[in-house]
Amino acid sequence: MAKKYKIGYTTGVYDMFHIGHLNLLRRAKEQCDYLIVGVSTDECVKTYKHKTPVIPFEDRKAIVEAIQYVDEVVPQENMDKFEAWQKRHFDVLFHGDDWKGSAMYNEIEAKLKAHGVEFVYFPYTKKISSTKLRETLQKGTTGIEETINSTETQEQKKQHRSLISRLTSRLAMSIKSLF
Repeated sequence: MAKKYKIGYTTGVYDMFHIGHLNLLRRAKEQCDYLIVGVSTDECVKTYKHKTPVIPFEDRKAIVEAIQYVDEVVPQENMDKFEAWQKRHFDVLFHGDDWKGSAMYNEIEAKLKAHGVEFVYFPYTKKISSTKLRETLQKGTTGIEETINSTETQEQKKQHRSLISRLTSRLAMSIKSLF
């Protein structure tokens, strides 16, 4: 079955990759023959989110490259989608609707539509985001530290930290085995 678009383009940080990311990439690929994904570099993220991603750029890039819906991964070094279009000549830009109507995206849409580029917004997966994952992890770490600090003896603190270290290592190995 013929797809609506030839070359699609989407971008994102893809920090702590989750089902919302996968849904967007799957839906985008369903509509185009060739999907290019711009993964934001750490430096780019710092300029507009004012924080460093949890997962370094090269790792995030490798994760996205492993997704079956993705044909090509490129670094997104800035937020200029027109510059990306000049390099890649995509006919559609896919994005989550959380950016729709923002001043930045209104400007991008107007500029790219003048060159025949269409926009497709997908519903944002509200139940999960990298920000929510980060906050949950930070709360969990704070709770663990509070438990350790409330422990009475140094020996108990040492045992708790050792246990946490082993659990963290096992979790990391389990995650790596998925890829």
